[in-house]
Amino acid sequence: MMQNMGSILGLDRLEQIQASFEMVQILNPEGEIVNNDIEIDLTDEQLLELMKRMVFAREFDEQTNSYSQQGRMGFFAPSRGQEAAMIASHFAFDKDDWLFGGYRDLPQVIMHGASVADMYHWSKGHVKGQRGGYDKEVNATIPQIIIGAQMVQAQGNAFGQKLKGSKQVTFAYTGDGGTSEGDTYEALNFAGVFKSPLIMFFQNNGYAISTPIEIQTHAKTLAQKAVAAGVPGVQVDGNDPLATYMVSKAAREYAANGNGPVVIELVTNRMKPHSTMGDDPLRYRDQASLDYWAQRDPLERFQRYLMKRGILTEDMLEQYHQEAIELIRQGIEASEQEPAMDLAESLKWQYQGAMPAHLVEQYQQLKGESSND
Repeated sequence: MMQNMGSILGLDRLEQIQASFEMVQILNPEGEIVNNDIEIDLTDEQLLELMKRMVFAREFDEQTNSYSQQGRMGFFAPSRGQEAAMIASHFAFDKDDWLFGGYRDLPQVIMHGASVADMYHWSKGHVKGQRGGYDKEVNATIPQIIIGAQMVQAQGNAFGQKLKGSKQVTFAYTGDGGTSEGDTYEALNFAGVFKSPLIMFFQNNGYAISTPIEIQTHAKTLAQKAVAAGVPGVQVDGNDPLATYMVSKAAREYAANGNGPVVIELVTNRMKPHSTMGDDPLRYRDQASLDYWAQRDPLERFQRYLMKRGILTEDMLEQYHQEAIELIRQGIEASEQEPAMDLAESLKWQYQGAMPAHLVEQYQQLKGESSND
């Protein structure tokens, strides 16, 4: 009777669906190729550039955490351990493509053209950290604080690109916690129906603040959530730069050719707290888990691979780190030289045209308070 009931409920089909989402991997943690079915189309120069960008992302995390402890920063969400998921995926896109990220995705926005100072302005809540205040035009929105909201915005942008007949695509990032938000499903469903050129990256770093993935969903993968929307879903080893890049590139080509959206789950892990605002990961994670993921460090994995190929040396790697540290130092100093923001003037950024009456009233009130100081 139970077997018959299971058949009626389609439990066998559920198991088949979940089993079909095998994780794509090319490089193992030792930096060895374990999958020869996927041909890597990156030149030696491109491989080194990818390494350089990942080093920058690591140093951006290290240096910014230090600045935060010195009281020189506002909100900051560490990304150590997610360099391959972030940077190797971004490496597959063009500057003309549109990027929508969350508050942990500052490295991708910098790689897309924003300055380090732009992101530090954003962290401090300065109006210069808004997209209109960037040093130059960048096809990226400011990092989204509301979890999952960027997915709806990205879908709107992608649909607009399709209506214009553009070959540009939109790519968006959220964490595993973002897949528990309705915005993500609404965006996915809409994109599937209208075949919007949208690549949705689910960075599964194991925790939504202190909530482990096992408590967020009963699904065995996040990639399989694409099935309900009739959209391709792929699970990738997000600590493998080569697999992450190749799957991302294939997804971009698929979307750019008018086939619709793709969901990519990047299995990775953040090695540091959720944010620099007092989170202590050892209150909800054990040391064994941290040690496990430290052995799968994406930078070390890629470094081993490139050194075995004979195209990267220790001296080159040290130079990458020093160049990144200097660029980041210049960014924090530039942000600190910016005059303090006038709160009243920031109201003028809310609308392209004339301010509505309620903002005019607030503006006058703030100006009045300022004049009395």
